[in-house]
Amino acid sequence: MIRAILFDLDETLFDHRQAVAYAATTWTESFSPGHELLTEVPALWLDLEDRHLPSWYAGECSFDEQRRRRLRDFCRRLGLPLPTDLDAAYGDFLLHYEAAWAAFPDAAQAMDALSGLGLTLGVLTNGVPVQQEAKLRRIGLMDRLDPVLTPDALGGNFKPTAACYLAAAAKLGLRPQEILLVGDNRDLDAIGPTTVGMHGVWLDRYGTPQERDDHATGGPPRIASLLELPALLN
Repeated sequence: MIRAILFDLDETLFDHRQAVAYAATTWTESFSPGHELLTEVPALWLDLEDRHLPSWYAGECSFDEQRRRRLRDFCRRLGLPLPTDLDAAYGDFLLHYEAAWAAFPDAAQAMDALSGLGLTLGVLTNGVPVQQEAKLRRIGLMDRLDPVLTPDALGGNFKPTAACYLAAAAKLGLRPQEILLVGDNRDLDAIGPTTVGMHGVWLDRYGTPQERDDHATGGPPRIASLLELPALLN
């Protein structure tokens, strides 16, 4: 029986992609108005996130250092001058990023639909607590989700390690089998938790091409909207 649902945050409840698109484009234009690769900037930023965040997850560098590495690569790929103070330059990016923070339209609606089912609703994210909690407050979901679990609260363990999911279950005081994790990353949020007996659901908002239906072959179910969750639970 499911007694708790944990949600990933970025690209699940919070529209990280559109915030990055605005911030990376605006930041680049401030350095190079009309840059010839401006339309490619959002995808480049997201690609560099995927390349550099794992170094922080693995303990190979600090959170701030992976940001510096990402910004260096971003500037090099676009042929932009490298800022003298990378931390200050990243701070400028963050101002634009924070200005574009927004929830997905289905997030609050899904919380309303699930609130009467007697379930614990929380967040399990690989982000840093200060920023992730600030996002939840800004998008109006902080008072609907408790606990908000980050690696800082889970012994430094990140998704998709078994230790992360087990620590999350312990924080909830539940068995992994009683918890459902929902998120946009198929490996971290849908496949990973099943290694410890937790349930996973892949939120695929953008219709990722798949050769087969994972759920039909024993894999995790895939949904296109959080509004599909109540029916899935039934």
